[in-house]
Order: sequence, then structure tokens, then C-alpha cells
Amino acid sequence: MTTESLPPELEHSHSPDAIRARLQNDPEHSYLRDFIYGAVDGAVTTFAVVSGVAGAGLAPNIVIVLGVANLIGDGFSMAAGNYLGTKAEAEQREKTRLMEHRHIAHSPDGEREEIRQIYAAYGFEGALLEQIVTVITSDKNRWVNTMLREEFGLSSISPNPFKSAAATFIAFILIGAIPLLPFVANLLIPFSGTYLISTLMTGIAFFAVGAAKSKFVEQHWAVAGAETLIVGAIASGFAYLCGWVLQGIVA
Repeated sequence: MTTESLPPELEHSHSPDAIRARLQNDPEHSYLRDFIYGAVDGAVTTFAVVSGVAGAGLAPNIVIVLGVANLIGDGFSMAAGNYLGTKAEAEQREKTRLMEHRHIAHSPDGEREEIRQIYAAYGFEGALLEQIVTVITSDKNRWVNTMLREEFGLSSISPNPFKSAAATFIAFILIGAIPLLPFVANLLIPFSGTYLISTLMTGIAFFAVGAAKSKFVEQHWAVAGAETLIVGAIASGFAYLCGWVLQGIVA
């Protein structure tokens, strides 16, 4: 099948030359996932603050103060959590890698048997199975990487914790600032319906972020967008209700 005749659902060519060129490049970790989920959290939490203040009937300038505090504080907290989580995964991967190197050094026959049983479970047997075991165990790095993947379910690709944290923080700030923009504009040029405009803008942001999230899941973009919009609306509704109930205390 030529590249021109590929059906549209295939993302890349499967000609021998294209496959060879693609596999020669080292796989790279994508940080789009960190960006998408940082954006979702930023939009939800900031608009929840806006809704809570609006429900309590407080002044618009309080929305800005609390919203900016949420953007910086919550954004940094989420980025720090992502950094520590990514770093912990990398440390776990490295610890397991060193352990496998020790096991190969002290019990190579046992480790070969593990490789043999792993590929026997895939249906390989006889001389072909022994050839696979010989090829994999002839290179220690290949041997260890195979054990990481097959025995422990760990990827050999380690994302950069700083890049993961930065992607999360930047997305949180950029998308999380959207609910605040009408209130900032209202300080410069006063107008009515600020909360309504903020709601509409945030709803669009919710849907757009959810639709973008569909790249990472087997879900139609419209369904993913609607799902994120509904989750954001529920969170914002609870925040508005809490603000409305507690407005007497504030007064």
C-alpha cells in the first residue's frame, strides 16, 4: 500500500523506509498532557473563586484579588505536585533499573529464565524462543529495558520534571486567567454584566480545553468538550451556592 492510498485514520506511513526512519529516532515524551490538565484545573478553580465571590455578592475588586491569589498559589502548588510526582517516578525507574543490573550480575541464569518465560507467554517456543532470549540478553541495556517494560510495566522514557511542572504552571496561568479578564476590563471601563461575560468566556474555555484533551483519550472532541464543560459548571455551581449561603456571614 502506498502512502497516497493510506486510509485517513492512519496517522503515518507504514512503508519500510518510513518505518525505518521513524524508529531510528529516539522517542520523545510529550508535555501536552501536562498542559491540558493544568489548563483544566486552572479554569475550574479560578472560575470557582469567581462564582463564590459573585454568589456572596462581594465587590468585583475582591474577585480580582482572590482570583490572582488563586492563580499564583494554586498554579504553583499544582506545578510543584507535578514536579515531585514526575521526579518520584523517575527515581523509582532508576532504582528498578539498578536493581535489575544487580540481579543480572548475581543471577544471570535466573534473569534469562525470566526473559524466557515472558516471551513463552507470548506464544514463542523452541529454537525461536531460545534465539529471542539470546538476542535480548546479549546486551545488558536491552536486557534491563526489556525487564523494566515487561516485568514492571515501566517505560524507558523519563520525562523532565521541570518541563512537566512548567507546562502545568503556564497552562494554569493562561487558561485560569480567562475568568478574571472581564473583571480587570471592568476596572478600566465600567460596564454591566461582568459575571455573565466571565461565565460565557469560561464556558468556551472549558469546552475548548476538553476538546483538546480528546487527543489523549479515545473520545470524540465534542463529547470530551461537553464533559469538561459539565464538570466545570458543577464545580462553579457549588462555589456559587456556598457564596450565596455564606453571604450573611460576610455581611
